[in-house]
Amino acid sequence: MLLFDTRFVSKMWTEKYRPAYLNEVAGHEEVKDELKGYIRLGNPPHLLFCGPPGVGKTSIAVAFARDLLGDAFDYNFLELNASDERGIDTVKTKIKNFCRTMSLCGGLKIILLDEADYITDDAQAALRRLMEKYPKTRFILTANSEDKIMNAIKSRCRCIGLKELDEYDITDRLKQICEKEGMDGKISYVDLIEIAEECKGDLRNAINTLQGLCMRIQQ
Repeated sequence: MLLFDTRFVSKMWTEKYRPAYLNEVAGHEEVKDELKGYIRLGNPPHLLFCGPPGVGKTSIAVAFARDLLGDAFDYNFLELNASDERGIDTVKTKIKNFCRTMSLCGGLKIILLDEADYITDDAQAALRRLMEKYPKTRFILTANSEDKIMNAIKSRCRCIGLKELDEYDITDRLKQICEKEGMDGKISYVDLIEIAEECKGDLRNAINTLQGLCMRIQQ
């Protein structure tokens, strides 16, 4: 009932309100606690985040990398969307070149491969070899399902499943956005609950729906 088409929205709130740090990520408390433990130790494993669309796989991966790398984030972090750059050429050029360059301050480097379940088998095999060859680089992969990730890669990663967000976490995040956009007096809490219920754990869809509703109210 409250779902709207936001394909033509110029400034998407999903990007505007993407969390920068782990403390800003909605829900997933146990996962965040585990990741903070890796940050304290300073020596995280390779990570594979799996879960349905819209639950925050990419957001939590980027936030973790930023918290871990600190001031070196802009230089020691590389993000690639594997659904666009999924072949072996990308592994042999962009990823390998990034692995070979010297890390700023001598610390770790992180490569995020978003939607890694789209990577071809040959590229996954090449990726596995890079994971072994460059101990100062950590790989973070995200996937809707781990079934398409080869076992040789999964065995080298800490696999973390992200579940659908509960309605309370989604409603709370929508309320925060409404307050920041000056819409808290124009959209009721009941509307926010209804959006959360209809989006069934998909925070990205919920935020897009809220933005569409706000646009209609402001017209």
